[in-house]
Amino acid sequence: MSEQLKLIVEQLNKDPFRKNFNLITFDSLEPMQLLQILNDVLAEIDPKQNIDIREEMPEQTVKRMCALLGLLKYKPPGSQSDVSSFRQGLVIGSKPVVHPILHWLLQKVPELKKRAYLARFLVKLEVPSEFLQDDVIRDTYHQYEELVEGFKTYHKECEQLRTSGFSTAEIRRDISAMEEEKDQLIKRVERLKKRVESVSNHQRMLEQARQLRVEKEREESLSHQKQEQKNQLFQAEQRLQRSQQQLKDLRQAAADANPESLIKRLEEEIKINSYMVSEKLPKELEGMRHTVQYLQKVASEPAMGQADLHELEDKIKEVDSQINQLIEKRMMRNDPMDDKLTLYRQQASIIVRRKESKAEELQEVREELAAAERELRQRTSQAQASDGEEIIRGDELKRLVGKLRSKGTVYKKKRQEIAELKAEYGVLQRTEDILKQRHEIVQQKLQTVEAEKGISGYSNTQEELERVSAIKSELDEKKGRTLDDMSEMVKKLNSMIVEKKSALAPIIKELRSLRQRCQELSQEYEEKKVQYESCAAGLESNRSKLEQDVKALREETAQEENRYHYINSIYLLTTAIIEMQIQRAAEEMKAYVSSDPQERKKAIRELYMKNISEQELLGKKLRETQKMVRETHGANMEQMKMWRDLEQLMECKRQCFIRAQNQASIGQVIQEGGEDRLVL
Repeated sequence: MSEQLKLIVEQLNKDPFRKNFNLITFDSLEPMQLLQILNDVLAEIDPKQNIDIREEMPEQTVKRMCALLGLLKYKPPGSQSDVSSFRQGLVIGSKPVVHPILHWLLQKVPELKKRAYLARFLVKLEVPSEFLQDDVIRDTYHQYEELVEGFKTYHKECEQLRTSGFSTAEIRRDISAMEEEKDQLIKRVERLKKRVESVSNHQRMLEQARQLRVEKEREESLSHQKQEQKNQLFQAEQRLQRSQQQLKDLRQAAADANPESLIKRLEEEIKINSYMVSEKLPKELEGMRHTVQYLQKVASEPAMGQADLHELEDKIKEVDSQINQLIEKRMMRNDPMDDKLTLYRQQASIIVRRKESKAEELQEVREELAAAERELRQRTSQAQASDGEEIIRGDELKRLVGKLRSKGTVYKKKRQEIAELKAEYGVLQRTEDILKQRHEIVQQKLQTVEAEKGISGYSNTQEELERVSAIKSELDEKKGRTLDDMSEMVKKLNSMIVEKKSALAPIIKELRSLRQRCQELSQEYEEKKVQYESCAAGLESNRSKLEQDVKALREETAQEENRYHYINSIYLLTTAIIEMQIQRAAEEMKAYVSSDPQERKKAIRELYMKNISEQELLGKKLRETQKMVRETHGANMEQMKMWRDLEQLMECKRQCFIRAQNQASIGQVIQEGGEDRLVL
């Protein structure tokens, strides 16, 4: 708790809060002040929360804070049944409730700011289903969902651009540099044009240069075509080689195939699948269940602090030390029966581990094979869609996959063996060190006892005799067991061979007839296949021709529909314009024939006549003005010339006056300098 308060006070004293608290002043705050500090922290995360809680009802304050904490995914400590107590503590400003919230918020202020910003746009509005029955509301809601998805994509692109390292300043510099290069290139082109224009027959030379460039581009395209044809020839040769290799492999497989190998392979597959279903997969499923339960337990627990982590580390160290002590005690026990059982247990555990590792390798290889087949189908479809070329498939692919699988299996096997040997070597080395220490202690004690009794060297001789006798007895037992096992094994094998032969005799007879039937069916299959391919090729050509005809007719139909709609729209527009003109003409005729002078004034003819008379009067006035300007033009020009001369004369007088003033000031300065010299 003290670490929690220290972190809260430290963060509140920094920007942007600057509260100047210490542990005592912060711990002595009133509940209302503590709630106001919590509200200030929430306002820093979401500016909408910048409210004085004294001007708000407590229920509204708690509702607003709980809504924001829910958006920020805050989980209060304790079980789900403590929600009511959590709300009650938040209403009264309880320290056990507010302090964990402040601790959690102040640790993740930047991350929570981003989450609050995104929640404004990504938290969808809940619209009742009965309201969505309305078409307008449903369309609006769909538009709203599309805008939310668009915001997600734009935000991701923005984050990628922020983290990509590009800056607007660099882009602007690049744009300005490219514009400068563009201006330089334009100037260079203009200079070259001017230089070329002075050369005779420059148009002809430019045309020849243009033709030269076209021919070079054509040469490049021809070279590309030549390279593509070479690649196609190489690919065709590779396809031929693969086909020949596939034919050879098929012949070898047909020659090597026999019922015994097929039955043996099927039995191995059945054993592997039964082991996977009965032993390995249930263990993995149980392990995954335990893992899920453990993760759920971890997720339901509250967030751990530094003190909890230190406590767990101490517990782990204690348990490790206890385990090491138990291992040492077990190794220090000197029970030969336990040693023999330990050896058998180790062998059994090694076999089980190897079996599990082989099963895991088999599962991995199967997953790799499934992934490779999926990738093969995908790339085959892409290749056929792009250029229609063939790729490695069938037996060739199986052969390559088999090689890779065998190499991967060998590699994994060797790696597993190395890991097992390293682990076993570590255990044995530790055991050897302990036994050496114990042996040295016992030998020292024994030597001292023998020296006291006067029989030094007796124990070594006795141990050697016992060791030799034990080895001899073990060898005799092994020889007897080996001979008995071998005789029993030979009997079992002979009986199994007789049973298998008697069981396979009718199957082999049936297999011969089936082979003959298979050959007949394969010949019939090849004939039918040739017929099918020829028929399919004809149908494919007819289908492509019909598709082209349908496409041309659809394009023609679309063009005719566009033409129809265009002519129809022009017709409708023209009809509307003509109707409007007819209506205006009728109204004009009605107003012109009318006896009412007010109606006649509204007629367009009267308006046009009035405008014509006004324009004639205006033209008459303008002609009179033009005549007057022409008559006074000469006198006005002469008067303007006189004014210009007067202006030049006044400017000349001003310059003379300025020069006279300058000369008078210079003479005065010279006179003052002479008087000073006379005084000196």
